[in-house]
Amino acid sequence: MSYQAVYERWFEAHLKEIKGESKRKMNEGHGHVEKLFLETIWYPAFNELDGLFPEYEISDFRDGTRFLDFAYLKAGLRLAIEIDGFRTHSSETSRWQFSDSLMRQNHLILDNWKILRFSYDHIKEKPRMCQQLLQQFMGRSLVGRNNDTSAETFLHKEVLRFATHLQHPIRPSDVIDLLKIKKRDAQKLLHNMVLKQILLPAGRGTKRICCYKVNQEKLHNTLFSSH
Repeated sequence: MSYQAVYERWFEAHLKEIKGESKRKMNEGHGHVEKLFLETIWYPAFNELDGLFPEYEISDFRDGTRFLDFAYLKAGLRLAIEIDGFRTHSSETSRWQFSDSLMRQNHLILDNWKILRFSYDHIKEKPRMCQQLLQQFMGRSLVGRNNDTSAETFLHKEVLRFATHLQHPIRPSDVIDLLKIKKRDAQKLLHNMVLKQILLPAGRGTKRICCYKVNQEKLHNTLFSSH
């Protein structure tokens, strides 16, 4: 399925679920920069839009409501994604509005949200850097979550996608670079993928496995599983 088909299905599904001010915000606020973020950053990084909510309504710290550009709610995470254009911090923004935006972010953190912010210029000019930041965030946030099958599946998919594009068998050092996690966590993740037969040992050694290859028989089912 093409990106455009995935996007249209995702957008229509969310549009059907909301009403009132939320629907108005989604129709009017989901503009060029938000679409660019999805097409050039999020989708290339994860190959899906599942778990991502546009114009997500939250309770304001002053008993009102506000909207996040995107919220990712999956695998036990609550990630707020805000996209800032240059004008957001230009002279058009009052000192009070600037202070209010900082306090808003503080209260999100108090409510156990993680926050990532991207500028329009970075989205447009440095998409790969933004993709890597998201992948590294997911790696650090999800690794080691005991008994969380959704987190485990997410990480397995990311490692598997990465492995399929390498010109050599994947090594722990590759996973460390991809997800920015500790060596022991990378080794544990790869070992777990071998136990599930998603990866297979690729070296000659039998006692100590140093590199791994993709199990082609498991490739499709792992990448396109719904969990």
